[in-house]
Amino acid sequence: MRSLFIVIGGPVLLAGTAISGLISFARAIRAGKVPSRPSLGIIAATCLYLKLCRPWILRWGSRSDELTEPLPGDEVLPTSGTLIQHAVTVDVPAEDAWPWVAQLGQDRGGFYSYEWLENMAGCEMVNADRIHEEWQDREIGETVKLHPETGLEVSVFEPGVVLGLKNWGNFVVKPEGPGRCRLIVRGRIPRGLPAIVYALLVEVPHFVMERKMLLQIKSLAEQQKQLS
Repeated sequence: MRSLFIVIGGPVLLAGTAISGLISFARAIRAGKVPSRPSLGIIAATCLYLKLCRPWILRWGSRSDELTEPLPGDEVLPTSGTLIQHAVTVDVPAEDAWPWVAQLGQDRGGFYSYEWLENMAGCEMVNADRIHEEWQDREIGETVKLHPETGLEVSVFEPGVVLGLKNWGNFVVKPEGPGRCRLIVRGRIPRGLPAIVYALLVEVPHFVMERKMLLQIKSLAEQQKQLS
């Protein structure tokens, strides 16, 4: 229960506060009264998040042209819904960045994120600091573990190019000139209840963890290149 609260407790609290502020604001307007300062503050903060913060969270690191660019593995993603795309430039050739992606998984190289936080949720995560040749192969339908008892199905796998995880998204390594590549994670949440649940409970923690993962892969790949 403690680990569950750590993961979703913050988003639940923020969502509850926003909803209560909206209700208080609506009741005041309906009664012909001036809304209270707290409710006005909550409304202002909610608008600020939706207008400025949320677009940045959903598109962090992505260039405008990349948001509409067809990428390998797009065919396995929902055709409509909320686009989540995060990206980072890695100053190594694509073939040097890919192995770090290929070995993702709780029982392999980890997820290169906040290991201590993942382990508070019982993940027993150990993030690799080197490439393991024995962890480079995947099969469609195989489970990439997030936790010792659960994981996500591999939806697409093209060595050196893309690793897709069902209900997460596609990890794409795209060459960009000599000695440089882009690491892009693209996912899409279907409209309706899944999008609402994601926005209220998952969006912020997912962004925090995935951003750390991308930056850590960048750091590891560039460090290894310097040593080689």
